[in-house]
Amino acid sequence: MVRVITRTVPGYAPGVRIRDMTLADCAAVAEIRVHGWQRAYAGLIPQAYLDAMDIDRDTERRRAYLTADDGPVNLVAEAPDSTVTGWACYGPRRDEGAPPGSAELYAIYVDPDRVATGIGGAILAEVTTRAWADGFGGMALWVLKENARARRFYEREGFRPDGAEETFEAGDALVPEVRYVRPLTPPAAA
Repeated sequence: MVRVITRTVPGYAPGVRIRDMTLADCAAVAEIRVHGWQRAYAGLIPQAYLDAMDIDRDTERRRAYLTADDGPVNLVAEAPDSTVTGWACYGPRRDEGAPPGSAELYAIYVDPDRVATGIGGAILAEVTTRAWADGFGGMALWVLKENARARRFYEREGFRPDGAEETFEAGDALVPEVRYVRPLTPPAAA
């Protein structure tokens, strides 16, 4: 039996709960991820690449990642009506030369129709709280260099660029990313 921890995060998106992702969430998470890419990255990633994204294939990838023995921690945001409205996952930092005990935010997505409602902040607050509780002292993430909206969000949440850049391949294009980092601290007393 899977134990699902559900918690509201004060100060963000009233009524939204953050909980561990289950297999039943994979299709909703895939839909949020695919539609999130298609909306947020239009004009930043080749349109043919975005158009080729498939929710069913992504659902199967989510299932495989979720059931992997050494997979990342996956969390979802859930509206009061139990609709999954966001998703994030994190684990140990993957880049070469990363400081020991550092986490990486691998992904965070919010239903595109619910962006700027506090859901992203609620998920990120829970991610950083759990990562700190897991013994991580800092967190890194990679964000598209030209994604100004996402960069502003991360900066509001205490992340700062550290000067590292890399590219990833999306179809025939190389897409630049920048790395952001922040120390993790104990959550404030309620």
